[in-house]
Amino acid sequence: SLQGSFNLDHNNGRITQKNLFYSCSFISFYDKLICLDPYYRFNDVMYRWISLDNWTYSRTFKTPFDVRKWQKINLVFEGVDTVAHILINNVTLGTTENMFNRYSFDITSVIKEVNFVEVRFLSAISYAAEQSRCHTAYSIPPACPPPVQKGECHANFIRKEQCSFSWDWGPSFPTQGIWKDVRIEAYNYYHLIYFSLTPFFGNTQQWSLEIESIFDVVSSKPIAGLVTVNIPKLQTQQTYSVKLQPGEGSIVLLVNINKSSTVEAWWPNGHGNQTGYNVTTTFIMEAGYQIEKFSKAYFRTVELVQEPIPGSPGLSFYFRINGRPIFIKGSNWIPADSFQDRVTYDKLWLLLKSAADANMNALRVWGGGVYEQDDFYDICDELGIMIWQDFMFACALYPTDQNYLESVRAEVSHQVRRLKSHPSIILWSGNNENEAAIASDWFSIPHADREVYIKDYVLLYVKNIREIVLEDKSRPFVASSPTNGVESVKEGWLSQNPYDTHYGDTHFYDYSSDCWNWTVYPKTRFASEYGFQSWPSFSTLEKVSSSEDWSYTSNFSLHRQHHENGNDQMLQQTGYHFKLPQTTDPIKKFKDTIYLTQVMQAQCIKTETEFYRFSQSEIIGGEGHTMGALYWQLNDIWQAPSWASLEYGGKWKLLHYFAQHFFAPLLPVAYEDKGVLYIYGVSDLHMDHKLTLKVTVHSWSSLEPVCTLAKDGVTVKAQSAVPIYKESVNDLLERCRNCTRKSCVVTFYLVGEGGLRSPTNHHFLSSLKDAVGLEKARLSAAVSQQDDIYVFDLQTTAIAPFVTLDVGSIKGRFSDNGFLMIEKKKAVVFYPWEPTSAEELEKSLTLTSLMDVA
Repeated sequence: SLQGSFNLDHNNGRITQKNLFYSCSFISFYDKLICLDPYYRFNDVMYRWISLDNWTYSRTFKTPFDVRKWQKINLVFEGVDTVAHILINNVTLGTTENMFNRYSFDITSVIKEVNFVEVRFLSAISYAAEQSRCHTAYSIPPACPPPVQKGECHANFIRKEQCSFSWDWGPSFPTQGIWKDVRIEAYNYYHLIYFSLTPFFGNTQQWSLEIESIFDVVSSKPIAGLVTVNIPKLQTQQTYSVKLQPGEGSIVLLVNINKSSTVEAWWPNGHGNQTGYNVTTTFIMEAGYQIEKFSKAYFRTVELVQEPIPGSPGLSFYFRINGRPIFIKGSNWIPADSFQDRVTYDKLWLLLKSAADANMNALRVWGGGVYEQDDFYDICDELGIMIWQDFMFACALYPTDQNYLESVRAEVSHQVRRLKSHPSIILWSGNNENEAAIASDWFSIPHADREVYIKDYVLLYVKNIREIVLEDKSRPFVASSPTNGVESVKEGWLSQNPYDTHYGDTHFYDYSSDCWNWTVYPKTRFASEYGFQSWPSFSTLEKVSSSEDWSYTSNFSLHRQHHENGNDQMLQQTGYHFKLPQTTDPIKKFKDTIYLTQVMQAQCIKTETEFYRFSQSEIIGGEGHTMGALYWQLNDIWQAPSWASLEYGGKWKLLHYFAQHFFAPLLPVAYEDKGVLYIYGVSDLHMDHKLTLKVTVHSWSSLEPVCTLAKDGVTVKAQSAVPIYKESVNDLLERCRNCTRKSCVVTFYLVGEGGLRSPTNHHFLSSLKDAVGLEKARLSAAVSQQDDIYVFDLQTTAIAPFVTLDVGSIKGRFSDNGFLMIEKKKAVVFYPWEPTSAEELEKSLTLTSLMDVA
């Protein structure tokens, strides 16, 4: 490997520590390091000059072997970001122009004992602008992002992480560099380039494994030999005679698994185990050169079911895994950092484990970021997190000239070969929102010109990308998201309305309607994007700001918000149900506002997700059978207001704690319709269960319940949502004397035998700003250590809505947070992600509930 020790030069001279420290002078060394952080305050704008310049990476290296002994020597770049000339010993090897491709250069004739390698980068911004200028036949919109994003133009003209030019949740950092491994490969005879394992379950009720190996053969004649595949745990061993032709080519082997062996399938999180089997594949060729490949095989099938539904126009849209329909629960993934080298295995594990811990079984890798690193997919395989994998095209139209298409074909071919062994990937999707962009005319294209763009769309996503993807027969493909699926195909790959609730998936955002009103949400087949913004914790913002920034209306707060009117929209939505802070203490006001935006976001997405979950088994007015809920978005790229449930650094927002409940495998869900309260039993469990529904009504002014109801013998059906309780709110209030909508709250849970119990859910009968009898609770906590975890024993003097524990910058998560405390005592567990102590936790603890907002 050559990575990690390159010199760095740019047009105006070699970069030094002195250049960078200049803008941070007159402050202490520690503060200087913070000031240098590209995420600090306004540094995204201050450092813009870096991406406008051209940079050269160079180094000298000694060849660690005798070059005369090898027939072929390649210089291989797993990832170059993005436009560069590659030279070795002043000989140009070639150019790169696609961040998502692998580049291999033959250096057999130019490598020496001591070598000088250079990677001369061209500014991505300059390159994109030049490509746009050269495209004179017609414009390819959008030219530039909205001004609120403070971004760069023409991202669609460069095969690079699209959000690196800015997005509505992230900064503009158009990086330049060697972002993946770079190495020298030397070989004789033949070399294995790609290796993949794909499972199939045949009509004979037998599992088989397709093994594809792609080789570069340097011999001038074909090379014959034997390949042995051994899967010890499945008592399967097979040997094949093969012949490799000169040049680059592939061999495909079909391994039939021993029928007497029981194959354990790979299942999504919550539905079974993620069993994998060790496979040894040995290539012994006549040249005497042997390759032994160790890999893991997973067995699972995927079907995307689009078929008629009785009583409904349109078609279903749901996933069957190993023959079982699965309700998809999860979120959307964006790049975890603007600087990919900061995304370590540990960071990925923390974020993905947090998704699994919140009962998620799926994530959509969104098409404006990057194809994630191998570790990401390995962790998803291990945790049972299914991946809806977009190709990297988002919210734009794209050119289709020959060079561009060739680059895309190479990119797609590389990524499919690299990723297709992962059982976690259940779908390839051509792009994010580009079908909708044309159908809904986002870019005001004159009607006479539409055909040009439609033709380009089909050429790129169907005739190029899809053509390559179809070689992978182990998972389905859709051209876009949202899409009407096979209905879009029928309409020439561009439907009139990709948001049609009767087909495919939908994206839905509405910031002005009251989010507690479930009737505004689409009763769609599959909700693949929906969301509301909130602010990250004060402790997260504090790291990249100074005291003058700590106000909701500061320049910093405006600068950090990249979504038009986003800060006002949050206050408007919060104001529907909560009193906004009125305190004259500016920092308390800022902290209280942050808290309320998180409460609002959590409650909004709870309401919407529960609506999608209880719609899975019913058709009403021709709509329903919702089989997926992926909210926008899981994670953050920096410290800023966004739709995320995990803050930059991994801290759980209240939304993520709520997700743990609203994605629970067993959940009672309540909603009101025309004055009647309905409760549904929602289950992802594989068996029917006879349960007891317990409904409690509390007065806001007392910790003693006003009345309770236990309904026994409630049948909650396997993998469905069924109504289990119905009562008019007036009758309920009459039964529970001394209760009004404003003075009381309803809580409920399901309980069964063998410790089976759902989370306790709540239903508010009025806005909390109108609640009568709510008192300011005195909350206290005692912290004790038990082995590797810490227990917070909480006490309250009154009912407390949205009780939130915060331990500042101490890394870890609680077992529950943001909850409605209706009992005097509650124990909450803290799971630390780094060493801490009970004393440190107690000292850092802040307890907040709704009535603490002044």
